[in-house]
Amino acid sequence: MKHRTLGRTGLLVSEIGHGLWGTGDWFGSDEQTCLATLHGSFERGCTFYDSAWSYGMGRSDELLGKLVATIPPGSIVTAGKVPPIIVNRPTSSRDRLCDVFPLEHVLEYAQRSCKKLGLSGFDLLQLHVWDDAWASDPLFETLASELKARKLCRFFGLSLKRGQPNNGLQAVKTGWVDTIQVVYNLFDQSPEDELFPLCAERNIGVIARVPLDEGSLGGQMTIDTCFPADDWRAKYFAPENLKEIIRRVDKLKTLVPKGVTLPELALRFVLNNPVVSTVIVGMRTVRHADEDVRASGAPPIDPSLMVALRSHRWDRAGQPGSA
Repeated sequence: MKHRTLGRTGLLVSEIGHGLWGTGDWFGSDEQTCLATLHGSFERGCTFYDSAWSYGMGRSDELLGKLVATIPPGSIVTAGKVPPIIVNRPTSSRDRLCDVFPLEHVLEYAQRSCKKLGLSGFDLLQLHVWDDAWASDPLFETLASELKARKLCRFFGLSLKRGQPNNGLQAVKTGWVDTIQVVYNLFDQSPEDELFPLCAERNIGVIARVPLDEGSLGGQMTIDTCFPADDWRAKYFAPENLKEIIRRVDKLKTLVPKGVTLPELALRFVLNNPVVSTVIVGMRTVRHADEDVRASGAPPIDPSLMVALRSHRWDRAGQPGSA
């Protein structure tokens, strides 16, 4: 496993990180398998673990804590996310920051997550949603500074909404943000337009999420794939979306070089961008960990293949979002 620096934090993180959304909150995630997978990814060189209170109402934080308790101190970089107080609808620029992330709420949930983790603080805490209408609010600076002053985290970041990479540019310019987490994959290449150049200029750590498009770029889904009604993917991969998704994935499969799998190529595409510090993958089994870590340290993608891959950029505005 190769490592990169997480922007101005100076933290060294594995190129392939472990995202815990599937571990904490997806249908069919049992604790024994989750813990085996967490240990499996660590044994294979993963050192960046991205959790959130919303992933099972503290479940993913607790599972990560069980890993932390069994490995040498400081072996991994722990990242958590504070949920918005608004949970019954998406937040927007019409909301005030104090109504979405009041200080007392942020501190309370940061403390809850730390307790589940079994540590006094995370290496990185992020706000789980963001809107740039809040960037000029003095509360934004207060949230960042108070979390650090109370040692609930060493560094502070934001997790941007799907399809809105530019809805974080003003926040980066304030200087209060150490990291940005954003959806970036073969289909959604939009962060390259403005966000990535700004992050490179300001030395902001970039955490790329959803590199496999919630599973479609794993290459195993078919037009007949369906998920249980209580699994959020049932909406994301609803029949009216699935047909077009599978058509596009099948076209991508024709570009995969011999000896490489589609998910490996998808991860290598993300890592091919030097602005990316780490790409978090939702590993749910040890087999997934085995497959995913292979993308780290692979040779750069051939320029002609990169041109072909870039042609598969897809504006998916209006589709269901993700954590």
